[in-house]
Amino acid sequence: MEGDSVLYPLNLELAGRSCVVVGGGQVACRKVRGLLTAGAEVTVIAPVATDDLQKMAACGRLKWLKRDYQQGMLKALRPLLVFVTASSQAANAAAIAEAKEIGALVNAATDPEQTDFSVPSKVQRGDFLLTVSTGGGSPAFSRLLRERLEREYPDSFGQFLERLMVLRDEIKAMPGGSREHERLWRQSLNQGIIDLVRVGHLDQAEEEVRNGITNAGIKSQDSTC
Repeated sequence: MEGDSVLYPLNLELAGRSCVVVGGGQVACRKVRGLLTAGAEVTVIAPVATDDLQKMAACGRLKWLKRDYQQGMLKALRPLLVFVTASSQAANAAAIAEAKEIGALVNAATDPEQTDFSVPSKVQRGDFLLTVSTGGGSPAFSRLLRERLEREYPDSFGQFLERLMVLRDEIKAMPGGSREHERLWRQSLNQGIIDLVRVGHLDQAEEEVRNGITNAGIKSQDSTC
């Protein structure tokens, strides 16, 4: 990534998509765990691999090509993402070149100039996801921010999101169309809801949202009388 460029934030749907990790060390293992959590189809290319990677391969969670990277491997696998983590700089350089040739996106932690994307620090509570990135400027500061977010956004946020998803379906079934539905959300959600969710008062938070939706609907009907 060029130093003067601005990163474009993006959440990728990787379920069923091919992703390749070149290298079999601890860094590769961390990358693989994240990819598997996202549902990606992962291939590891490395002559040796950590015990954890070997176990994941043995139980069929990933495909392990137990050899050094060779030209043409990526073309056969057609990956969307390629993570380059090998101890061999020659293997890394060759994998990067082929990845760029076939249009795959590259993450090369030891070669920022060849890196197309970075993986931010994250806080995940079910479908509730927060990410923090310093653009590689200070991973330590990114980690510090993530730790604070973990304290400020506990598991209750993921649980409350599930309730909001049910409410969303209920609102979509109401008359008025998308603009009216958006108005109901704007008038029913507020910072107080976040405070209630943070301390785990989910029932009260949901009740306030439902009351807000009802009141917003009543006001809308009154205004048309």
